[in-house]
Amino acid sequence: MGLTPLFQVSLVFLISGLVILGYASSVSRQKTYQDVVREVCGQAVGQLCEVCFCFNLFMISVAFLVVVQDQLEKLCVSLYETVTGSSEGEMPYHWYTDQRFALFIMCLIIILPLSIPKEIGIQKYTRYSALTCVHKYIRLSVNVCATSLSWASMFSVVPTICFGFQCHEACIAIYSSMENQKLSHWVLISVLSMFFCLLIYTLTGVYGFMTFGRAVASDILMSYPGNDVVMIISRLLFGFSIITIYPIILLLGSVVLNLMLRVQRRRRGIITHLFESRCRVVLTVIWISFTLLIAMFVPDMGQVISVIGGISAFFIFIFPGMNKITLMCVAVLTVWGVITIVVGAFIFGQSTTIAVMEIFQNI
Repeated sequence: MGLTPLFQVSLVFLISGLVILGYASSVSRQKTYQDVVREVCGQAVGQLCEVCFCFNLFMISVAFLVVVQDQLEKLCVSLYETVTGSSEGEMPYHWYTDQRFALFIMCLIIILPLSIPKEIGIQKYTRYSALTCVHKYIRLSVNVCATSLSWASMFSVVPTICFGFQCHEACIAIYSSMENQKLSHWVLISVLSMFFCLLIYTLTGVYGFMTFGRAVASDILMSYPGNDVVMIISRLLFGFSIITIYPIILLLGSVVLNLMLRVQRRRRGIITHLFESRCRVVLTVIWISFTLLIAMFVPDMGQVISVIGGISAFFIFIFPGMNKITLMCVAVLTVWGVITIVVGAFIFGQSTTIAVMEIFQNI
C-alpha cells in the first residue's frame, strides 16, 4: 500500500504527458514523436529526441531478448524433466542446451526473417501473465508478511514504472490515425489506457509479491516452477508476444536511422532503391546482433530496466514538459511544464546512477 501515492502521482504525469503530446501533434500537424518535438522545440532538441528515441528502442529490444532468454531457460528445464524424469539439479550442461544458444537460434530463424521485410503486419498478442499470477497465488495459498517500504526503496521503483507505462513514443502516431481527434476524446483514451495498464500491472505485481515476497525475481515468471503446465503455457504465450513485438520495435528504430542515413546520402548523391534496401538489411542485422550479444551477458533484468527508465524520462517528462512551456500561454500550465522537466531530469539522473552502480558492482 505504500506505493499507492507514488502510482497516483506517476499517473498524473503520465496522463498529462499523453494529453500535451496529442495537443502538440494537432497544433504542429506532425505525425511522429520526433517530428513534433522538432517542429515545436527546434531542430537541436529534435535531433536529441531522435538519438534518445533510437537508443531507447534499442534497450527495449535488449530487454525483450533477456525476457525471452529467461523463458527459454525454464522451458529447456521443463522439457528435460518431462523427457528424462530427472530433477533440474541433475540436468547436465551441454552447449546446445544452453539458453543463450537457443536464443541465438531463435533470433536467426525466427526474429531475423520477421524483421527483414520493409512493412510488418499488425501483430496481435495476449496478456496472460496477470491472470496466471493470480491463479497461482490462489492455488499455492502462500502467506507473506507485508513489509514497510522506505522512501529510498519507493523511488527505486520509478524506473520500473517508466518502463512499464511508457507508450508516449507511439502515442502521436496513434493520435494521428484516429478519426475523432478531439482533445476531449484523446483525454478519455489516455485515462482509460493508463487505468487498464495499472490494473494489469498491479494484479501481476501484488499477487507475485504476495506469493514470493522479496524473493520474487525481476522477471516474475522466473519465480514459478518450470514443470507446471499452466506456467509452461504462460511462458509460451508470453514468449510469442515478445517475438512478434520485437520486429515492430526494430522497424521503428530502423526508420529513424534510415532517415538519418538518407539525409547524409542526399548530400552526396541520389538515393536509389537498392541503397535503401541494403541499408534496411544491414541495419536489421546489426541491430539484432548487438542486442543479442548484450542480452546474452546481462546478469539481471533490473539493470536493463534502470537504463530504459532513465531514457524513458525524456519521452514521458522532459520532452512533453518542453512542449507545455512552448505551446501553453497559461502561467499555471507553464509552471507545470517546468515541474515536469525537473521531475524528468531527477528520474533520468537517479535511474542512470543506479544502472552505472549496478554495472560496476558486477565487474
